[in-house]
Amino acid sequence: MVNSGVSSARPHPASFRDPGSRVYEHQGRILRALSPAAAEEYRFVRDAGLIARLAGQGRLVETSELAPDSFRLADPPAALLEHRRIPYISYPYEWPFRALQSAALLHLDLHLEALAAGATLSDATAYNVQFEGARPVFIDVTSLRRYREGELWLAHRQFCEQFLNPLLLEAYTGVGYHAWYRGSLEGIPAGHLRRVLPWRSKLHPLVMSHVVMQDRLQRSAGGRDTAGLRAVTERHLSRRAFSAILGQLRGWIAGLRPAGAGKSTWSQYEATRSYQDRAKEQKAACVAGFVEAVRPGMLWDLGCNAGEYSLLAARSGAAYVVGFDYDTGALDEAFRRGESRKAPFLPLFFDAANPSPSQGWRQRERQGLEGRAAPDAVLALAFEHHLAIGRNIPLPEFCDWLLGLAPRGLVEFVEKTDVTVQKMLAMREDIFGDYSAENFANALGRRARIVRQTVLEGGTRRLYWYER
Repeated sequence: MVNSGVSSARPHPASFRDPGSRVYEHQGRILRALSPAAAEEYRFVRDAGLIARLAGQGRLVETSELAPDSFRLADPPAALLEHRRIPYISYPYEWPFRALQSAALLHLDLHLEALAAGATLSDATAYNVQFEGARPVFIDVTSLRRYREGELWLAHRQFCEQFLNPLLLEAYTGVGYHAWYRGSLEGIPAGHLRRVLPWRSKLHPLVMSHVVMQDRLQRSAGGRDTAGLRAVTERHLSRRAFSAILGQLRGWIAGLRPAGAGKSTWSQYEATRSYQDRAKEQKAACVAGFVEAVRPGMLWDLGCNAGEYSLLAARSGAAYVVGFDYDTGALDEAFRRGESRKAPFLPLFFDAANPSPSQGWRQRERQGLEGRAAPDAVLALAFEHHLAIGRNIPLPEFCDWLLGLAPRGLVEFVEKTDVTVQKMLAMREDIFGDYSAENFANALGRRARIVRQTVLEGGTRRLYWYER
């Protein structure tokens, strides 16, 4: 019998694949309803002390238990949990290399600790990891279940496709995994990766084991009969051997680095910027003053580069900052900085002209960029010219988009006479006759109130504080 006066909660569109556990959302609260079988496994792991220990370490999302009849749900649960809400949901195809690597290490560490406590993880999907700043957090408590002596790691393939293979692609070829991963939401299959890896890398014993041999096993599985497939899955693996595999993977992944790291276009941006120290000081003062006045709960930094102004915004009063950039080298440095300073700053891969769409099952499973959260304010510093000049986005279109993101912001306009824009125009025809500070200010002013305008030292860059 449902308690009188309780509210109905709606199921989350990304929670439907696990028949034993369904996530609901109600007025900002995140609930998880468990089936009888899932509730039994949860209680086993809870009573082993694993959930409290992992949550206390910050590696598992904080979870509390509610009365099963606290909310009206489609199916009455055997147990009802509430999770602390993560500030901003992100996906593996948006994470910089260091973030995906950090998430993979969290998964392996959590699995090793679970095995030591007599538990295991039922799957290995990267979507079970989220970030709070640069700290990875495991969010699916019902993936933890009791370990059955001798069982195989049936999620090995999933771990490789969603964690290992994207990292290997960038580490061994220098090719970013983001577009591939976004177009293949389950990750990068071993067979696809094997075809693009340099032949010398395939001689590495762990590449041979986790990529080449796994591809052969998957291809041979298609020719096996049912009895043959069952015989493979019924083989035994001791807990010690299981832990050794996880530990070996952990050591390998921890040592991976992107090929050509540090050679990206904008990763050295702060050392090679085209304006003077005085302009830098002015810009920092404008950012700090804007954030101190607005005090945003969530701030988006569009074109965050290596995170200099994102971190300044966090120090100046922004409760949480999500940074976006296209340059993977800059993002890795931004992630490193946020991690070392334990800042509320999450840098993500982002192409403003082609941002993450809503996709997955029924185009609802993975929400698009703007559907996941609404920022209170945005920074767009040294950013608009990459769209207006680099991607032919008209200034009015840019302003429409920018003002649709948040009610207030600080945007920088870079004039044609600036050396950065001159370099962009050096190898193409200048078709941008209406690209000027006057036209930009008019386009912005027709859509919002310009609170303050600041011309930076040198005269080729202007900052506009606006509110709509």
